[in-house]
Amino acid sequence: MDLWQRIEQHIKQSTGSDFNIQANNSVGGGCINAAFRLTDNDQDYFIKTNDVTKAQMFEAEAEGLQEMASSNTIRVPVPVCYGAHDNQCYIVMEYLDMGGSADMAELGQQFAAMHRVTTERYGWRMDNTIGSTPQPNAWMHDWIEFWRERRLGYQLELAARNGYGGELQRLGERLLSDMPALFNNHDPEPSMLHGDLWGGNYGALRDGTPVIFDPAFYYGDREADLAMTGLFGGFGTNFYAAYNEAWPVDQGYEVRKTFYNIYHIINHANLFGGAYHGQAVSMMERVLAEI
Repeated sequence: MDLWQRIEQHIKQSTGSDFNIQANNSVGGGCINAAFRLTDNDQDYFIKTNDVTKAQMFEAEAEGLQEMASSNTIRVPVPVCYGAHDNQCYIVMEYLDMGGSADMAELGQQFAAMHRVTTERYGWRMDNTIGSTPQPNAWMHDWIEFWRERRLGYQLELAARNGYGGELQRLGERLLSDMPALFNNHDPEPSMLHGDLWGGNYGALRDGTPVIFDPAFYYGDREADLAMTGLFGGFGTNFYAAYNEAWPVDQGYEVRKTFYNIYHIINHANLFGGAYHGQAVSMMERVLAEI
């Protein structure tokens, strides 16, 4: 049995419906995984594959998507199954025809509605990845400690291992120490977060219904999620106006927005190098100047 026969069998087991692959077409799936559209000329599925060492990444993606889907707030591709075969792993999702232009006001409203779904602690029941970087999510009751240990501090440790010392570490230590000053007027609830929502991780159905995908799911400060939407170009005025009408951000968000995005920029430095190191240093200096 090859990989595709295994996937075909797993789809049948998971759905209780017959499915026999008639076409297997490669599609764009980002820089980490290979992606495909499978069809039997009646049903279609979206598949991602990778080396078997990434099996836990697909498990966490499927579980995160399912939890987001269960919130009934915003459309995501519903996972069907995931698994491993020989030296490869896979995740199967419903295939969504995302050829439309997203209604950004609707996306903003639905994003705020998803953030209204809360739990009692910060983190999640399983670790996952941000891009291809491990993202630890073990539950904590204190948000500042969670961000200090599981997010910013963790990325700084990775950066040190990758040779980024000096100014980055010095400023990072100051930020880790001075973090509480950023939260004088902000006591965040543990909201349901996508975790990695930038312009490449949303789309729309043909009728304009927004869809978000490729999560780095956990529960945390909604402002961390909202901040990332502005990191690589932003989502436009209609999105932010609709979000703030549904749930306005707290005082001090503009500084916290830069603060939260330092996590993603250091992650980009760890993954890709280049100018991200200097960008992270500049962002740290700006935030420290505001504290």
